[in-house]
Amino acid sequence: MLTFYNELHSQHRGRFEMFRGELVPCFEKPERAELVLAELGRRNLGRIVTPHGVPLTSLERIHTPRYLHFLRHAWHDWLALDPDNAGKDALPSVWPVRTLRSDIEPDNFTARLGLYSMDNGTPLTSGAWTAAKTGADCAVNAAHALRLGERATFALTRPPGHHAGSDFFGGACFLNNAALAAQHLLDDGARRVAILDLDYHHGNGTQSIFYARNDVLFVSLHADPRHEFPFYLGHADETGVDAGLGYNVNLPLPAGTGSASWFAALETACLRIAMYAPDALVVSLGVDTYAGDPLSHFTLQSGDYLRLGERLAFLNLPTAFILEGGHAIRELGINVVNVLEGFETAE
Repeated sequence: MLTFYNELHSQHRGRFEMFRGELVPCFEKPERAELVLAELGRRNLGRIVTPHGVPLTSLERIHTPRYLHFLRHAWHDWLALDPDNAGKDALPSVWPVRTLRSDIEPDNFTARLGLYSMDNGTPLTSGAWTAAKTGADCAVNAAHALRLGERATFALTRPPGHHAGSDFFGGACFLNNAALAAQHLLDDGARRVAILDLDYHHGNGTQSIFYARNDVLFVSLHADPRHEFPFYLGHADETGVDAGLGYNVNLPLPAGTGSASWFAALETACLRIAMYAPDALVVSLGVDTYAGDPLSHFTLQSGDYLRLGERLAFLNLPTAFILEGGHAIRELGINVVNVLEGFETAE
């Protein structure tokens, strides 16, 4: 397993987020990546390298130039409002919903912050752009290594990415790493790519990016969005539009889902991927399906993640794993590396 590690991830360190009506310390924190890195080193599961930087034009294959320009300059604009903002994170407070216009970019920074966001649980910090951009570098490098002959790669990075759309951030995500990896594989010669999202929360950003396309199959196992974030996407009847009709597969699961039901859904997902016959697989690897995760109502155990890795290996596809969610800090490294080890040691 070749791992691309984002050494700059800790430059993004959010202070607080709004969670169900309360301002609480951020769940998405630097310790997440550090614990996975430590566990990788303990098990000696392959080389760990830093990524080569990729040009902004690579990011523009997924994200709009207007949005990227906003992210790159947002902290400067935040400080321009008031120098004392250096000690505060920026959180949005207004959004262009329904009948409000979003085609015109406001001059007011607070309005622009809302224009490019989906929630107020994703603080924009002084290092958000640096951490997110280097994470995107990891994802694109992980994809490129598959095209160079690696069987499997891992983008060890934070913040995560699968909630970020082409022109918005949210759910602790700024750039969509899985989408960037899939697009790079296509740009590098793959005919079709599958994305399997295993996070507890639906990857709404990834779905929206590829919803009208048939060169990327998106399959997601996640909590029922009627009850869990992101709430407004991830239902089973969302199957794609136009050329993408039939290439979006959502498998929402109820609270209390344990390993038997979860792995039955995984089998459905794997069979759909096998039928699609992609040239490569991108896995949005969230382990917040774990029973001890503070944001989850699923009950998977640490041993289940070894079994997960083994099942994915039997798809026999070049596979890029991209770290997404997971907030049970003590077990996070174990659970993530169990997936990778299960994949590597499958017979």
